[in-house]
Amino acid sequence: MLESSFGITFFLKSSVKSTNEKYIYLRITVDGVPKETSTKRKWDLKRWEQKTARATGNKEDAKTLNLFLNSLELKISRYRDELSEKGETVTSIKLINYALGKTTEKKSTVLQEFQLHNDQMLALVEKEEYAIGTHERYKISKNHVREFMLYKYGVEDMEFNELNFEFVKDYEFYLKTVKNISNNTALKYITNFKKIVLSAVDKEIIASDPFKRFKSKKTKVPKKPLTNHELDSLEKHHFSTARLSVVRDVFVFQCYTGLAYVDVYNLKQSDLKVGIDGEKWIMAGRQKTGSPINIPLLPKAVMIMERYRNHPLCLERNSVLPVSSNQKMNEYLKEIADLCGITTALNTHKARRTFASTITLNNDVPIHVVKEMLGHQSVSQTEQYAMTEQLSIGREMQGLKHRLADKDDVSGELTLQTIERMENELNEMKKKLALIKA
Repeated sequence: MLESSFGITFFLKSSVKSTNEKYIYLRITVDGVPKETSTKRKWDLKRWEQKTARATGNKEDAKTLNLFLNSLELKISRYRDELSEKGETVTSIKLINYALGKTTEKKSTVLQEFQLHNDQMLALVEKEEYAIGTHERYKISKNHVREFMLYKYGVEDMEFNELNFEFVKDYEFYLKTVKNISNNTALKYITNFKKIVLSAVDKEIIASDPFKRFKSKKTKVPKKPLTNHELDSLEKHHFSTARLSVVRDVFVFQCYTGLAYVDVYNLKQSDLKVGIDGEKWIMAGRQKTGSPINIPLLPKAVMIMERYRNHPLCLERNSVLPVSSNQKMNEYLKEIADLCGITTALNTHKARRTFASTITLNNDVPIHVVKEMLGHQSVSQTEQYAMTEQLSIGREMQGLKHRLADKDDVSGELTLQTIERMENELNEMKKKLALIKA
């Protein structure tokens, strides 16, 4: 808030000893409230002009003193302007304390802000606005930043104004080399850290964004769904332990519903409802985004649900399936993949991709319908899951072969209309193949 009156002056104050040398005092007045303090400098009363509040004469010591007083006055005026720009109340005591280097304002450090963010996120986890896994990833991100500061600078924390572009680049290099983290995972940790830094920029803790010139590029990793053959092999395999059978059934249930791990873990009997068609549906909300999900249940999914209706864990938790922790699920799925001869990585998210591609899109379910069942915000998000398998490619190519062999006349000559149709079909096939390669 802007004060109505403000003034700075210097004056000489008598000391106990009767001498012409007096202490120079600073007085600051804001809205009629004066505060004063000693500058700890002395000056001869005979060489002082109180009207100008400066030393008189052209000697070097007078010039030096006046330069000091001018600098101090300018410093206080600038601080007063800063307080006003921030909308803070300007008081004489604040300005005096600033002149004495006694500002009570604490500078936030990087890890303090990181911890504040994580504490707030944890509180929102309890309100179900974030998944606990998201909070865990930010905890790991904070630890990586702390370990990097120790490794590179020998300190456990730093102020934001010490961050720069070099810090960010060195942190990226540290994650990829010293911590031996893959490019995509390293970029996730960097993105988490960037969120804290941008928050500090918004709070005006730091003046500029050290990430401004930082460029990163994810490594494209093919994330293929299970093929029809692989899914069939998985469903029919007989496991010698109940542990693996349960994990397989949960995974297959995901393949036929498209539920993410956290959503199948949280799936309750109350989420099963009768749809407009009189059949069983899953009607719930995604844990990750809160988006509604409405999924008609396929027969195989219903069969798996019935199998575990009276399972002790399901009865205890009122859950549909006895789902283990995500870590255990993925650990057992690796074992299952080996036993079933599946060479690609098997994890809980592959089931969601299998539903999107192998179960629905490859069976001509429109992509906008798949989007709704997956709980995606946009079709472009669903397109990332649209990985057509070899069977679909083969089916399309066979159809093209037959159409190309269909001549418009027995002489074997093609009409212009037929050529145009063939060109259009070839272009459509190129688009589909480009999508698969992407």
